[in-house]
Amino acid sequence: MLAVPRSSVYRRRRPRSSRAPSKRPRPGRALTEAQRQEVLAEARSERFVDRSPEYIVTTLLEEGKYYCSIRTLYRLLAHCGETVPRRRQRKHPRYRRPELMATAPNQTWTWDITLLRGPHRGIYYRLYVVLALFGRYTVGWLLARTENGKLAARLLRDACNKQGIEPSQLIVHADRGAAMTSNTVADMLDTLGVSRSFSRPRVSDDNAFSESQFKHFKYSPHFPDRFASFADALAFCREFFAWYNCEHRHSGLAFFTPSAVHHGQVEQLAAIRNDALARAYTLHPERFVHGPPVTHLPPDAVYINPPEDIIKTKTKVH
Repeated sequence: MLAVPRSSVYRRRRPRSSRAPSKRPRPGRALTEAQRQEVLAEARSERFVDRSPEYIVTTLLEEGKYYCSIRTLYRLLAHCGETVPRRRQRKHPRYRRPELMATAPNQTWTWDITLLRGPHRGIYYRLYVVLALFGRYTVGWLLARTENGKLAARLLRDACNKQGIEPSQLIVHADRGAAMTSNTVADMLDTLGVSRSFSRPRVSDDNAFSESQFKHFKYSPHFPDRFASFADALAFCREFFAWYNCEHRHSGLAFFTPSAVHHGQVEQLAAIRNDALARAYTLHPERFVHGPPVTHLPPDAVYINPPEDIIKTKTKVH
């Protein structure tokens, strides 16, 4: 095989010149400096200050004026750093991160609406649920065929009356659905002296407790793919919420029931647990390698988006 000279395959690179690159000559058809300033003054005028180059050039053409092409106007504006959106556009508001805390029952409620499939495609029932944050206790629920502010206001009013809510006692948190932000709900809560809080758009974690309960509801063993009728769905809801409040041992509540936490029965039940643990430790201390056992208690405070100092404290502890 014949060797091919390297010079015939690869071109030798020319050494870089130390001279500065020559400046591109100004085309003879380019706008003069006076013409450039005239075009920019027109583009910055009050009627064109928030308009696109296409709008400016075509409008001037219909007035019998021509200064330059659309592309030239773009270049002039880019040279001056004025190619940002020129139109007056509505800016998305910066929503505040909700930070709520509950240290006792009926300080903070969260509520939401979920869909339940009916007997046929396109038929849905709306389940409204109001949850007391501190004990995850369902203080009110409603099954309806429609979603609107009137039904939501009636549910919230009945729950407030049943729980004996006083003015300035309660904060109700929800997402930004139509029923949640309706004037009917707002007027009713203002009348009762109840404050409102809202999630940020498209941030499901801001209403995580209601979302978690809905998941528990729909992942329960007997939850059907579709309900045969409205009465069937109503019967299922009645059975579920009675079980959830009074029998369900919530992992976030140290396995006490929501009813026990909401109605202040934790100390009494914890004492019974501790007595049983003490007796077990007396009989078989060797089984408890870490010493006498003590039952865990629900947290003293429950947060929706805890403040940064709380998060840092928990991180240091762990």
